[in-house]
Amino acid sequence: MTDFILRRREILKAALADRGDTLFVTGLGSATWDLASLGDRPENFYLWGAMGNAAMIGLGLAIARPDRRVVVITGDGEMLMGLTSLSTIGARRPKNLAICVLDNERYTETGRQPTATGLGTDLAAVAAACGFPQTATLRTEADAARLGDLLLRNAGPVMAVAKVVDETLPMAVPPRDGSYLKTRFRANLLGERSATLP
Repeated sequence: MTDFILRRREILKAALADRGDTLFVTGLGSATWDLASLGDRPENFYLWGAMGNAAMIGLGLAIARPDRRVVVITGDGEMLMGLTSLSTIGARRPKNLAICVLDNERYTETGRQPTATGLGTDLAAVAAACGFPQTATLRTEADAARLGDLLLRNAGPVMAVAKVVDETLPMAVPPRDGSYLKTRFRANLLGERSATLP
């Protein structure tokens, strides 16, 4: 395994400082806690344990709401499980969709076993081969300085793979109630206040 220098929460905090009303979908575990560490918001849809589905849910949102930017934040293990989603996204080419893979080359949630990204699978190259017009693998601080533009401003679909330190961070646990999260997110999308929300 390579020694990486980028720290996942630091690069996300800098990249998402001016995220506005961007819609976010997170993969399970660390990606959810990373986004929640920046503040829980109605624009955040946390999948918790729906491994392999983040990119496709992001695609559905991007197609349904072409007026809103949609960013998927996930890990390498979750993205590998949903790898076939990249061909569908590449075929549809939504300009408002970006995917950020926080790649520590480990299945962090199940014991830090190595993933295929540490054994030669290049997620950015796979996305490019599937038709993504914007792909990048970020390894240095200078690379990471581009993350905000890639996720929030560049025409998509975008695949940004950040090679990050394998580290244990405090959990920033957002709400876990799936019904509540769905209702809150839907109300935000429709611009209405749901009676079921506090």
